[in-house]
Order: sequence, then C-alpha cells, then structure tokens
Amino acid sequence: MNRTLAPELVEMEEDTQYGRYLTFNLGTEYYGLEIKYVTEIIGMQLITTLPGLPAYIKGIINLRGRIIPVMDVRLRFDKEQLEYNDRICIIVACFDGVDIGLIVDRVSEVLTIPDADIVPPPEINKTSNKFIKGIGKVGNEVKLLLDYQKLIDHDDILAIITD
Repeated sequence: MNRTLAPELVEMEEDTQYGRYLTFNLGTEYYGLEIKYVTEIIGMQLITTLPGLPAYIKGIINLRGRIIPVMDVRLRFDKEQLEYNDRICIIVACFDGVDIGLIVDRVSEVLTIPDADIVPPPEINKTSNKFIKGIGKVGNEVKLLLDYQKLIDHDDILAIITD
C-alpha cells in the first residue's frame, strides 16, 4: 500500500461523510447521529447485565469477540422503556475510540443535511436540550441531531470497559 495516499484517502472518506446522518426513531421523534461514528447496525443481542450501572446502561454484548457496552437511548432520554422485539436494533458506534451500542426503536435512513438546514435547538431551559446539538430541517420534518459527547457519560462507559 502506498503510504503517501493513505491520509488523502482518509480525508476523502471524511469528506464524503460530512453532513450525513443515520436517522432513527424513538416513538414518533426522529434523531440523527453523524454517520462517521456508526460502525454497524445489528439486531438485538443477548445482553449481560452488570450490577451497579445506571438503568440506561443495559449491560454488555459480545459482538464477534468484542465486549461492547449497550445503552438504551430511550432510558437515557427519560422515556418509557419498550419491550425489546425484532424491530428494535442496536447502532454500534465508536466515540473517541470507545465502541458502544445504542438501542433504538428503529433505524430509518441515512440523510444528508447541509449546514444551512441545521439550526440550534431552542433555549427552553438548561436541561431540555442536553443531548441535542442541532435541529435538522428535512422537508417538513425535523431531525434532532445528537451531541454524542453529552449522550455518553464517559465515566459510566469507561468504568464498564476498564473494569
């Protein structure tokens, strides 16, 4: 492999992912996660619970030999938990080198949302937009764009993978 091309290829790949979001829903609300963080989408797996974790961290899964913590995004957002069925899926994402599975109701599609169609969330109170970094306008719909850094409490996640 030509080493001088590798950084250029990486940069080209990042450019093709810019402004692209994997959308999923929780109930009637649609969310978007920057596609550059998504590594794969899988069906529900056997989750091994670990004691002493916040309720939104459901436990860990063994994904082809990789131990990955799994977060129920509904619970993270203080929504009612749904019974897991075959429509529920796990978005495996890598944030700052840490793989994590995000349990969501359903994955929708990958959309390109230009910066011009993204607005900051309204300031209702200090905690109302804690996990949202922007609102993407797509036709007559809105997609709530996640701020992954606020979604993941690194202390909780790192405690799972380092213990």
